[in-house]
Amino acid sequence: MTDLLTIGAFARLARLSPKALRLYDETNLLPPARVDPDTGYRWYSPDQLGRARHVVQLRGLGMPLPRIRTVLDLPPDAAAAEVRAFWDEQERAWHAKRELAGFFLDQLEGKETPMYDVSVREMPARTLLTASEHLTADRIGEFAAPLFAFFGGPSVPRPEGEAGRPFLRYHGEISNDSDGLVEFCCPIDPEGGEIAFPEMTLSTDEAGREAYVTVPKANMMTALGAESLHRWLADHDAQADWKPSQIFLRDPGAASPEDPVFELAVRLR
Repeated sequence: MTDLLTIGAFARLARLSPKALRLYDETNLLPPARVDPDTGYRWYSPDQLGRARHVVQLRGLGMPLPRIRTVLDLPPDAAAAEVRAFWDEQERAWHAKRELAGFFLDQLEGKETPMYDVSVREMPARTLLTASEHLTADRIGEFAAPLFAFFGGPSVPRPEGEAGRPFLRYHGEISNDSDGLVEFCCPIDPEGGEIAFPEMTLSTDEAGREAYVTVPKANMMTALGAESLHRWLADHDAQADWKPSQIFLRDPGAASPEDPVFELAVRLR
């Protein structure tokens, strides 16, 4: 006990509040070295100051507590890679916010915002393997990445060309604060052999026309693609089901800012 610090002393050294330390204890991010069984009073070891300062630094970057716990439990090299990945995500998010602010300001000031070129194509009827979850925006990657990695490879027989690319279909508006139904869809070739994925749902996609835009990596987290489609629909007096499909063309992690990363498409009525 003589080497332990009271919660108040530890908080001052770590530049944290006692309230924050209690929260970090409850979430198992920074549990105290000892808790008095009678009073519940918390005591901390000086050896915990390094972890506490790392928590302060990562919270300063805006990292959520569960992710901080993951980072701090990793070996140094893996932790550094995780922090770099998080910061890349933050930079893309700030770019998206900057683009949205610019778009909104242009509207207020009566300026014309450059939009993506919209193309129209015919899509054939397709058989789809699908999986769906209600997700917030920040959980889409966790849901979709392993599905794209597997179903985008050679293990699953798919139609040739653009009709065979796996995609995400959004059934509602989604943000980091509000979830919506996200459907992963993989077109399959029914004649390509036996398809045995009991955890997936088999469905059909009728033939029809779709309008689409191509989005580069630099703008992949902005709303410009959706706004371009909305504007095109209004200008052409056209209607869509507005369940946008996000069709990835390449791995965003391996793309340069100018590379096209995905198409955003809506089915025309």
